[in-house]
Amino acid sequence: MRAVVNVAPAAAPARAPVPRRAVARCALHAPGAEVPPLSDEVAAKLAELNIDFEKSGLKYLPNEARLRALDRKSAKFEKTKNEKCGSHMWNDVTELAALIREGKTSWEELDLDDVDVRLKWAGLFHRRKRTPGRFMMRLKVPNGELTSEQLRFLGDCIAPYGKDGCADITTRANIQLRGVTLEDADTIIAGLQQRGLTSFMSGMDNVRNITGSPIAGIDPHELLDTRPLCHALNAAITNNGAGNAALTNLPRKINIGISNSRDDYAHCHINDVGLKAVVDPESGEVGFNVELGGYFSIKRNVMSISGDTFLTQDQVVPYCMALLEVFRDHGARDDRQKARLMWLVEAMGVDAFRAAIEQRMGQTLRREVHVAYDDAWERRDVLGIHAQKQAGMFWAGATVPAGRLLASDFHALADVADKYGDGTLRLTVEENVIIPNVPEEKLAALQAEPIFQRFPIHGGPLLRGLVSCTGAQFCSLALIETKNRALEVVRQLEAELDIPATVRIHWTGCPNSCGQAQVGDIGLMGAPAKLDGKAVEGVKIFLGGKIGENPDLAKEFEKGVPADPAILVPRLRDLLISEFGATPKAAAAAAPATPAGAAA
Repeated sequence: MRAVVNVAPAAAPARAPVPRRAVARCALHAPGAEVPPLSDEVAAKLAELNIDFEKSGLKYLPNEARLRALDRKSAKFEKTKNEKCGSHMWNDVTELAALIREGKTSWEELDLDDVDVRLKWAGLFHRRKRTPGRFMMRLKVPNGELTSEQLRFLGDCIAPYGKDGCADITTRANIQLRGVTLEDADTIIAGLQQRGLTSFMSGMDNVRNITGSPIAGIDPHELLDTRPLCHALNAAITNNGAGNAALTNLPRKINIGISNSRDDYAHCHINDVGLKAVVDPESGEVGFNVELGGYFSIKRNVMSISGDTFLTQDQVVPYCMALLEVFRDHGARDDRQKARLMWLVEAMGVDAFRAAIEQRMGQTLRREVHVAYDDAWERRDVLGIHAQKQAGMFWAGATVPAGRLLASDFHALADVADKYGDGTLRLTVEENVIIPNVPEEKLAALQAEPIFQRFPIHGGPLLRGLVSCTGAQFCSLALIETKNRALEVVRQLEAELDIPATVRIHWTGCPNSCGQAQVGDIGLMGAPAKLDGKAVEGVKIFLGGKIGENPDLAKEFEKGVPADPAILVPRLRDLLISEFGATPKAAAAAAPATPAGAAA
């Protein structure tokens, strides 16, 4: 089905059609970036491998990094980037979409690496095994902030796809649209950019969505508003959303979080780069201590370590840009399981890594500021109704079950934001939403809106703490279905138990841990299991994740547990009783639980 959205389609370039399987553009330029001259050794290697330098992803790398990328032992994706830089897709998507609309080609006829790999540089993810011919489109939503106009446009983008069209809030306070066809992609991209959003540089070896605080600017306990820094950093990295070819060939992805309170809503401990706001005891000004290296993967799960660096607010963007260049130029390109930032920091050492950044910045950086607090700080729950620092104003945090949104939900949330707030909405890394700037006299009417029957403001203790990755419904890497099963399990447990406080249950379909199982009070990770001697969908159970001021990762507690709710629910019930103070409801034993609803 051809989507119709409220933006004029981008015109096809006035030149000869692109032939089947062919794309031969020169690499896009990057503002202010220099192209290091080719060494004789690199030139010889390019000739030997018959690689077009201008077309490749090698253009902005120094010669030493080029040689590592060209080495026969380099990772498979490095070879794909050598053949053609993903930045080409920022223009190619317009041409390819036009050709498909004109009937001159189809997605099946396009270059396999273009469709399944390089289009990710434009934010388009093809799930060939799950949804052939349809794409997930990942956006960039710095600090998770959206306007009502943007929300309505996103709803319009997926509405024409019917049951294939939906969206997810992600654990980076971002949006992923589902069901998109390549023939519509250029129109949607143009509409995003007209509304201050982009999908460029949101996948593969790029900087992912920059997270901050979902209550930035309205939080009575914040040290500063993270939104300006998140937006400024995103603009610098992405060239204001148009794409920045100088930073598209990183060794691996980079996650950046900016925290403005002791709650650490950005989860700095699991970001490659975490900037935690503190008050400088010398000047009294708010700056940031740097943490480095946190990440999850199949092979390794690790919290960030101190970067022994303190940044002033005006150093944040230059520091991050310099760090990205150091990572780009020196990070590993042979083993992708050892190419995340932590590996480079460990190989260089924290002091040498900081010195390399200082050299790029042309200034000496201060060491970490040591701050001690006399009290314990429990991370605040942003869901529910809360007073803002602005007198007479409140925010409303609502649970979006498993983070799933339909087209109508975008419109309903936009209407609520306009009617009761300031026309904006915030996303959280727990896949929920916040309506800010609601006057006290409008709170009762706000809570009576129909959308908050679907997305409860005062959700149950498990539903409000539920986080889930996409799962096998759309992701070929997932070993289990997650979202629908997670909702069913939570609703059964809430029907059976009285639970005294929120328990955060994180579901992830595979060891890549997009659902961040190691962060939850309880984490459930897709894994093999057996039932009556037969292989079935199963989970590993993790316990004890902590977030906030003194975070910790959950530890593996049990493995090989069948994911069938008939088996999993009793196992989780026992854990909630023994570990979290839950007690059985009197009626639970007398009647079966009400059948749970399901995510669309």
